[in-house]
Parts: sequence; structure tokens; C-alpha cells
Amino acid sequence: MTLIEQTIINHQTKNNPIWIMRQAGRYLPEFREIRKLNTDFIKLCLNESLSSEITLQPLKRFDLDAAIIFSDILMVPYGLNQHVEFKKNFGPILGELNLDQILKIDEVDFVKKIYPVYKAINSVSKNNLTNGKNTIGFVGAPWTLLVYMINRQSPKKSLKKDFYKDNFLLNRILIILEKFLKLHIKNQVDNGAEIIQIFDSWAGLLNERDLPNYIYIPTLNLVEFTKSLNVPVICFPRGIKNYSEYCKIVKPDVICIDYEVNPKQILKEIKIPVQGGMDPKVLLTDKKNLKKEAEKYLDIFKDHPYIFNLGHGVLPETDPNMMDYLVKLVKDY
Repeated sequence: MTLIEQTIINHQTKNNPIWIMRQAGRYLPEFREIRKLNTDFIKLCLNESLSSEITLQPLKRFDLDAAIIFSDILMVPYGLNQHVEFKKNFGPILGELNLDQILKIDEVDFVKKIYPVYKAINSVSKNNLTNGKNTIGFVGAPWTLLVYMINRQSPKKSLKKDFYKDNFLLNRILIILEKFLKLHIKNQVDNGAEIIQIFDSWAGLLNERDLPNYIYIPTLNLVEFTKSLNVPVICFPRGIKNYSEYCKIVKPDVICIDYEVNPKQILKEIKIPVQGGMDPKVLLTDKKNLKKEAEKYLDIFKDHPYIFNLGHGVLPETDPNMMDYLVKLVKDY
């Protein structure tokens, strides 16, 4: 049993496992070399050998406890025939949402379009570098994917003014997303993903009254489905105000917290294993500060099942030497 599995299943905390969101990519010079030659991000995610190589790059450098597949949550809208591209220094841009076209997509078409993602997971899970470590697959939560599909770009601070105007469309897309997200999860698990993380990057945009319809019910359906495959599920509802209520309703195996949350409050309110918390910007400071901040989380959760991670993805300007220092620090704690 891996360190992560011991933490999730046995609630054992003698050693804290560590993996980092966005550990594969952006900040690694070896990734940048690949990226320079592969400017189309979607094509890169669909290049089985390169995405496998990128996934394994951080494991060659650091003693991490998991490989998380190099892919993107927007592979699902892409698989549903919505145009997706990534613009440098801007982020994702999605094409017009055509419900009639999306309704024509069947499961075979969807899987065929993003099949290299599953082949890459299969390849990573069989690699010697992942012996004794976990291979993590992931999906975007229905709400966050809905935001991208309707908003057609990252909302940053707010949604476009007419976001909620077509209630029928919103609910129809949620139903379609649930069906294809389950398929996406199942194919990742069938190809060697031993844990699934659900990223709800824009959970913080919703009012409390809208949480049941857009977050609690759709995410619970995915959590229950993933558990039915005998695979643990980690949920990351970034920016949500009430993590305790979320855990009671959605029932993930692990809750991943963001850096704006008070970890002491989480410790008081939440019984399940906790992941994450530290601000990625801490890695841009110095070793003394990094040690202080990392040990703050390790101390708070020393008697609680805890997986060390950040409260969001690693930043592109991060020095790999700082990452190396952090991983050793957690391992020696």
C-alpha cells in the first residue's frame, strides 16, 4: 500500500505523502524545451508519448508520492466538439457553444477524440518510476466546466452578465457533462489511474443558494460513481466558503483546501483526510520562509491524516531547487 493510500484508507499519519498540483510542466526547464517545439497545448496533451514523458519528469527529479497525468480539465469540452485553444499569457479560449452539435456526440466519438489521454495514463502507470507511487487521474467538476463552456474563457473575477439567462441550457449542459465525465473517469481508471481528483476551480464564484444545483448534486454524483469503481476521490472546491458543509454533502475521501482557508478551522471541523493548503507563492520566497510555512501545515495536521500539497497549482516562475527543498523537508519531517 502506498503512502497516499495509507493516509486515505487507514488514516495513518506517521509520514506525510507529498505530490503537487501542476507538478508536471510550467516550471521545469525540461518541460519548457518540449513546449517550445509544441506550441499547440491541446495537441501536446493528445501526444501520448510526450504527455507521458512530461508526467514522469518531476518523478525523475523529486521523491514525490504520485504522478498526476499531464492533461487538462478542458479535454472534456474538446471531446464534446467545442473548440478549445490556449493563448499565451491569456489562458483558454473556447468556441461558440452549439447544443445541437454536442447532443450528436456519442460515447464512441468522445472516447476516440481524447483516447491518447488514456493511453498516456496506461503508459505512466506501468513505468518503473511509478512503482510504489500512485498514478492520479483528474476531471474538472461539472460547475467549473460549465463556467468555461458558457463563459468561453477564464472568468477571473466574475461571469459574463448573461451567464444565467438560459436556465434550460445550463441544466442541459450539466446533464451532458455528468454523462461524459463519468465516462472520462471510468476510462482513466481502466487505464491505471488509482485516484481521481475533481477540480472545482471556480466554486468560489457561486452564491450559497446556488451551491446545491451547481456544485453539491452534480459533484456528489461523480464522487459516488468514482467510489463505485473502488477508487478514492479527492475534491478541490477552490474558494468555497464552507468546506465542512461541502464534505458532509459531497462525501469525498479527501478534501483539498485552498490557501485562503484557515487550516486550524479545517482541523476542528473536518474528520476526513485533508490535502493541500500552502500558498504556491511561498515557493517564490526563500528557504527559511518556505520551511516555516510548510512546517506550519505539517504541525497543524500532525495528528490528522494529511497529504502535503499546495492550495493551488505550482507557479511557472518557481525554481525547481525550491521544489526539491520542499519535498525533502516534507519527507524528513
